Amino acid sequence: MMQELKIGNKTAKIPIIQGGMGVGVSRSKLAGAVAAEGGIGIISTAQIGYDEEGFETDHRACNLRAIEKHVRRAKEQAKGGLIGVNIMVALKDYEEHAKAAVKAGADVIISGAGLPLTLPKLVEGSDTKIAPIVSTEKATRIILKMWERKYQRTADFIVIEGPDAGGHLGFSPEELAHRQELQYDLEIKKIIQTVREFAGNFGRKIPVIVAGSICSREDAIHALELGSDGIQVATRFVATEECDASPAYKEAYIKAEESDVTIIESPVGMPGRALKNDFLELVRQKRMKIGKCYGCLEKCNPAKIPYCITDALIRAVNGDVKNGLIFCGANVGKITGMSTVHEVMAELTV
Repeated sequence: MMQELKIGNKTAKIPIIQGGMGVGVSRSKLAGAVAAEGGIGIISTAQIGYDEEGFETDHRACNLRAIEKHVRRAKEQAKGGLIGVNIMVALKDYEEHAKAAVKAGADVIISGAGLPLTLPKLVEGSDTKIAPIVSTEKATRIILKMWERKYQRTADFIVIEGPDAGGHLGFSPEELAHRQELQYDLEIKKIIQTVREFAGNFGRKIPVIVAGSICSREDAIHALELGSDGIQVATRFVATEECDASPAYKEAYIKAEESDVTIIESPVGMPGRALKNDFLELVRQKRMKIGKCYGCLEKCNPAKIPYCITDALIRAVNGDVKNGLIFCGANVGKITGMSTVHEVMAELTV
C-alpha cells in the first residue's frame, strides 16, 4: 500500500509525482490539479513562456516571468498540495530558472537531462527541496558524492528514470534498442542501495521515486515492490482534461499504438522517445533550416543541429501534431481515451 511521501518538512498525501513535460504540456493547470489530489504537481520550465507576449524578441525574460506566474497559479489551485518544477540541466538559463523557481515558492526542483551538480547552491537559504533524475547507479553516486563533498548536503529525494520513459533519456541508443535485456530492475535496486548508503551519512531517509512509462496500477505495484517510496508518472496524465496541451496533442496520444513510438536524436544531445509523424520522417531525410535561435540549450550549435527543438515542441503543443515533436513514454499505446486527473490518480493509487 502507498504511504505518505515525506520530503523533509513537506508531505504529499499520495506518493505520485506528475512528471515534467515541455514545452507547455505540464504547466499550472495540470500541476495544480495533481497537487490538489494529493500528489506532487510538476511544471516544466523548458520554454515555459512560449505564449507570453514578446517571446520572439526576449524569450529569456518571458520564461522567467512565466515560471513565477505558473508556480503561483498552480499553488493557488493546489489546495495546500505540493508544486514543483522540472528544470533541464541542458538549458542555457538553467541557473536562472532554478533561482526563479525558488523565488516563486516552488516546493521542489527536479533536475535531469544532465548532472545537476550545482543545484544545491541555487536553493541555498530556501525551503525548496531538490532531486536529481538518474538512470544509473554510477550517475547517482557521482551526484550524491559531489553534493556531499562540496555542499555538505544530500538530495531530498531521488527520481530513477528507466529506459521506457518519454522525452530525453539517460541511455545510449544501443541500450534503448535492447532495453528488454537491460534487466533494469537490478539497476533500480543498486541505485536504491547507493541512496541508502549516502542517506546514512546524514542520518536520514532519502525517498526514491521510480519513473518510466508507469501507466497502470500494476506498474505502480511493481515499482513499490522494487523498494521505491513512490512513482513518477507523465505520459498517463497527457490525455486528461486538465493537461495544458492542445486537444490535438492529447488526441495524438489516444490514437497512438505501440508501433507509432520511436527513438530520435534530440538537439539536446541525448536520445529521446517520441511519436512517429511527418515531422520526424522529414528530419530523417534532411536537416531543417534554422530560421531563429531561441538560445534554449547550453551546447546547441544552430549550424549543426538537425532541427530547432523549440520550434518543433511549440508546434506540437499548439496542435500541429503532424509537423511538431511529440515526446511520449513507451506505453503510450495503453491510453485509449480521455480521462481526468482525479481518475488517473485513483487508478494508480494502491
